[in-house]
Amino acid sequence: MNGSIFMKTILKNRFRINLLFFFSILFFVLSCKNSQTLGLKNGDLLFVTAKESGLSGAINNVTQKQKNASFDHIGILQKDKTGVFVLHAAPKGGSQKQNLNEFLKDQVNDGQKVVVYRLKPQFQKNIPDAIEKANSMVGKPYNFNYILDDNSYYCSDYIERAFRKDKIFTLEPMTFIDPKTGKTNMFWEEFYAKKNLKVPEGELGCNPNGLAGSDKIERIKEL
Repeated sequence: MNGSIFMKTILKNRFRINLLFFFSILFFVLSCKNSQTLGLKNGDLLFVTAKESGLSGAINNVTQKQKNASFDHIGILQKDKTGVFVLHAAPKGGSQKQNLNEFLKDQVNDGQKVVVYRLKPQFQKNIPDAIEKANSMVGKPYNFNYILDDNSYYCSDYIERAFRKDKIFTLEPMTFIDPKTGKTNMFWEEFYAKKNLKVPEGELGCNPNGLAGSDKIERIKEL
């Protein structure tokens, strides 16, 4: 009888230990997940750092304005009771609403980092309308020509449009000149030649580095 009680006690203790271990793991997983969204606010702008080569490098080569800002992609955060999402326009998937964790995973897989910027307090009131506008553009295809088109959008174009009503960002004449040579960057010459298009030098547009330089937003942190 004493042996039976002893075994029951061991089994109970083992069950409690396993249960405690399970909840410890669950707490750890949830903590890691929550750490991604800790401090993030609805309407935050997520800038993705540029690579040194390919399309990313070519974009940065002709658009970088600040030494500490080197970006090739941007999205806007939508944080509500249903979850945390990133509204953005990307080559894969076009204009979309993507789960934040999936968005961050994609950047990690590409070896890129995400830097959070936020509208300054006096412009926070414009966020609801911008998110509504961004959602209305979800489903549109990606603009692979990087020439303004109302039927397709590229990343910074998508964000500029979302805030256009409140003039948070501005369109500027685009340049494809390599600052080191003073001539059109070879990547862009070949890029548009393959499409039988003229390099849109001087045409209105925008880019992630230009948006990052806006005096209406401020850098918050790197995720």
